[in-house]
Amino acid sequence: MPEPAKIRNVAVVGHRGTGKTSLVEALLFQSGAINRLGSVEAGTTTSDSDEDEHKRALSISMSLTHASWQGRKLNLLDVPGDPSFQGELRCAARVVEGELVTVSGVMGVEVGTSRAWRLADELGLARVVFVNMLDRERADFFRTLEQLRGQLSDRCVAVHIPIGVEHELQGIVDVLHMCAYSGLEGDKEGESGPIPENMATVAAEYREKLLDAVVETDERLMERYLEGEELDAEEVASALKAAVTNGEVFPVACGVASKNLGTHALLDLLVEGIPSPAKKGSPIDVDGASSALFVFKTVADPFAGRINLFRVLTGTVTAETTLLNLRAKGKERLGTLLEVQGKEHHPALDFGEGDLGAVAKLKEAQTGDLLADKEVAVEAPEFGFPEPVMSFAITPKSKGDEEKVATAIRRLAEEDPTLHLHRDQQTGEEILSGMSQMHVEVALERAKRRFGVDIELHQPRVPYRETIRREARAHGRYKKQTGGRGQFGDCHIVVTPISDGDYEFVDKIVGGVIPQGFRPAVNKGIQEAMHHGELAGAPVQGVRVELVDGSYHTVDSSEMAFKIAGSMAFKEAYMNADPVLLEPIMELEATVPDDAVGAVNGDLNSRRGRLHGMEPVGGMTSIKAEVPMAELLTYSQSLTSMTGGRGDYAMHFLRYEEVPAHVAQKVIDEVKRERELARA
Repeated sequence: MPEPAKIRNVAVVGHRGTGKTSLVEALLFQSGAINRLGSVEAGTTTSDSDEDEHKRALSISMSLTHASWQGRKLNLLDVPGDPSFQGELRCAARVVEGELVTVSGVMGVEVGTSRAWRLADELGLARVVFVNMLDRERADFFRTLEQLRGQLSDRCVAVHIPIGVEHELQGIVDVLHMCAYSGLEGDKEGESGPIPENMATVAAEYREKLLDAVVETDERLMERYLEGEELDAEEVASALKAAVTNGEVFPVACGVASKNLGTHALLDLLVEGIPSPAKKGSPIDVDGASSALFVFKTVADPFAGRINLFRVLTGTVTAETTLLNLRAKGKERLGTLLEVQGKEHHPALDFGEGDLGAVAKLKEAQTGDLLADKEVAVEAPEFGFPEPVMSFAITPKSKGDEEKVATAIRRLAEEDPTLHLHRDQQTGEEILSGMSQMHVEVALERAKRRFGVDIELHQPRVPYRETIRREARAHGRYKKQTGGRGQFGDCHIVVTPISDGDYEFVDKIVGGVIPQGFRPAVNKGIQEAMHHGELAGAPVQGVRVELVDGSYHTVDSSEMAFKIAGSMAFKEAYMNADPVLLEPIMELEATVPDDAVGAVNGDLNSRRGRLHGMEPVGGMTSIKAEVPMAELLTYSQSLTSMTGGRGDYAMHFLRYEEVPAHVAQKVIDEVKRERELARA
């Protein structure tokens, strides 16, 4: 069990397609944790083990791996870069001291890079950047370095530079230790050697830039440096470590992960630069507890049951440890502890403070739970998960499987809290919401594979509402005689629009023309009629109803008769009160590359959107707009197409607004067609 000072917890993050999984694989291979370098294309990497990941050739779930380097335990969390799975980034960032940010040497800074960087700023995490894929056509380390400095932070400084460009890349120079590494595909990177003569001048230039950045953070070193004294690598490394820990410098490394080039120097940098749990302290203060852990990820395994990944906040936990779940208030005996290496799980005896591990088959623990050996007054931190932006109606392919579907989705939502399942009270549909269409499709594929349920996706119905624009009066009279006792109810009502509130009922009966006992029945009949408006069958809101007159029969009147009379009166008054259709308006914020702003704005205008402004955000442009929900059901695919997959968006409900007449007529006609088909 390593002591906290000998642990490094690192989340490997970045935009999708920047080689995070390949980099984790190369780090594991270089450190000797695995003996063969797997590849994403062949589906043989340690951290991408799921069928969905092999099929799509991208990471879908966060994966925990570990390696040893220079006597330190390195816990590496491979985090998906696709925005569909950004909840995983939020979970990982809560339990690490640093981020290893991968950037493509071809594409440079992308939206996923900026998202991970902003989160690290928010949580005060140390950062090391790795510019990957430098052997590709159009790859340029120095251009990418300038982008990092311009778009993320001017404290980004190169600690490695490439030897050669594109297909002629031969190795890297470590300007911190002033040595060079060359790598052969598939081999472990060897020990360092001398810097090639033709690189000496460039290496000296970038060493000077590194020294300038580092000594600015250390007054004692700065004095000696300005006096012309030569600083040795150990001193500079020590000052760099402090500067990285404090977020004063962000070192930029480089290489080619798939060829295991640059990993030796990168491992040195992670060990030297990322602070240990001992230095940084616990991410959650559990003062008063002798041992405590935080669950940051749940995996719903159909065979092993629920597996929880955790970080030990304080003390040591063993298989015999019993802890109290501070949310559920129940006790949990840990039992089966696991050391995780991607998809492989090995039994573990214990985990110490600052370490990351896993435990199987806890009764109630789920993502975000704190477990401690005693009750302590501490709130579990909020992950700040983004709101889902894509929704679909779901139905089981086999009738009668509704309960199985709900159970499967519930299990998957434990694993991925950005999946939401709810029943739309208005439309009666089961709605599954996620971050994108792919996100929802992956969930359904997993439900089929793991839990044996086939689920179909449908475009959800827009939850329209209806209201009125002017006052109207109506008379509802229900009279039925069928031999013996009849039915009689009679009422006069006035409807008026109200801007504040959904519904008001005002009893203005005087003189007992309708007895007190029958008036609530009129109210009930009106409310039932309001569930399905006469325009498009949508719920009615924003109406005040005054019961002003009526009559009754001493024998034949009943609550049922007055309820029917109230419903009849409302339907007539409603159609005379200039009814209109209302639609939900969403507030949308899209983050897009600068060169796509014109196309995105034009597209939003075509969707009846109202633009509310733009501002630069980390090398991109943020566009804010109000757009009807009906126009956003297919927005994800359009934004991906317009931005080449580099755009991102979030949205939430704002208010209801009147639908323009020509659009409303289409909706009403569609509802009529559906009703006719249902009757046929």
